[in-house]
Amino acid sequence: MQRPTRTGGLRHVALTVENLEACEQFYVDLLGMEVEWRPDTENVYLTSGNDNLALHRGENINKSPVQPLDHIGFIIPTPEQVDEWYAFLDHHAVPMRQPPRTHRDGARSFYCYDPAGTVVQIIYHPPIS
Repeated sequence: MQRPTRTGGLRHVALTVENLEACEQFYVDLLGMEVEWRPDTENVYLTSGNDNLALHRGENINKSPVQPLDHIGFIIPTPEQVDEWYAFLDHHAVPMRQPPRTHRDGARSFYCYDPAGTVVQIIYHPPIS
């Protein structure tokens, strides 16, 4: 099976944080990012215009041996190519966490695992795809 068209790069990162409000303030007030979407009080999505930083509230992050990185995301230019990437990686026996789905904000993505266990999201995200 042939690899699909190249990804648009690594421009999406998601972090699990204990103090969501302090992290949002840091990225917005100090680094100049803007709130793109706040689906609820536990999650906020920020952007600089050509990227996306997701902050997800978690507990006991600093006391846990688990790192605060939730997942990394690779941007795909069209929703159809998300499905092509899923088929390609599945064909190569990449462990999947979740099949492709369309999100409320119009994004389409799926999650898989790299060999180290890092969660990788392949995502069509309308504002930056």
